[in-house]
Amino acid sequence: MSGPRTIIVIGASAGGVEALRGLVAKLPAELDAAVFVSLHIGAHRSDLPWLLARAGLLPATHPTDCEPILSGRIYVGPPDNHMLIEQGQIRLTKGPRENWARPAIDPLFRSAAQAYGVDVIGVILSGGLNDGSAGLFAIKANGGTTIVQDPVDASNASMPQSALAHVEVDFVLPAGEIGQRLAALVATRHSRMEDEEGSTQPTLSEEEMDAQFTLKTPAAITCPDCGGALRRTQLGSILQFGCHIGHTYTIEVMLEAQFLAVERFVEQAMRSLSERASGALPDHGREFT
Repeated sequence: MSGPRTIIVIGASAGGVEALRGLVAKLPAELDAAVFVSLHIGAHRSDLPWLLARAGLLPATHPTDCEPILSGRIYVGPPDNHMLIEQGQIRLTKGPRENWARPAIDPLFRSAAQAYGVDVIGVILSGGLNDGSAGLFAIKANGGTTIVQDPVDASNASMPQSALAHVEVDFVLPAGEIGQRLAALVATRHSRMEDEEGSTQPTLSEEEMDAQFTLKTPAAITCPDCGGALRRTQLGSILQFGCHIGHTYTIEVMLEAQFLAVERFVEQAMRSLSERASGALPDHGREFT
């Protein structure tokens, strides 16, 4: 198998496994594209490659670092690693969590947009909060195609609704129809590419995307992960916060993270007070005269 001319990136979270199974079941064995899946599994063991391989006709695996990209394969982000795409190869990294997730969707989508530009198709499926919206924005900004699962069809509509609110999406479909649409898009794109052989369209570098679509200003809050200073980023209509280490949050995830950080602080304070109270009058065996 040779390297693909089209890159398909798919992001999912809560409720996304069944949507993924239905999607890959409709992909043809001769699909001339590589499929990348990022699901919020954290550091837990994942059987998702086995499930997806059984659901459809394409082999699915957790890739290794620097593995070459081949057509007709499904690559699933391995536990506790961000999966990134470079020209012709896959990179794995334990970089900072984004939106509390590693693997996260946004790093996969951003790297695909930077490496393959107009040859990327991005898909957002069922999931909570809004990881993937910023990455889908980057794909659209670089001329790629965007698809979102119909929120009515999603087990958890938050991620699809966020994507629709912030990105001019090309297709909104039930999960059961996305696989067929992907196969048709790949076939159509390749026919057009053969007709336009030799023509290329430039893609934006990460720095150019940052300069063109973001405005960073300091924020008067600290990172819930590391306590570092945060800067605010406006990506289209998406508001994000990021620290120097690289932890990144949308405003919705940041609010929840700050609430949980305060909750943890209160729990620690209460535990400390309780421990001090229980030992407030220790018996040191001293006698007073």
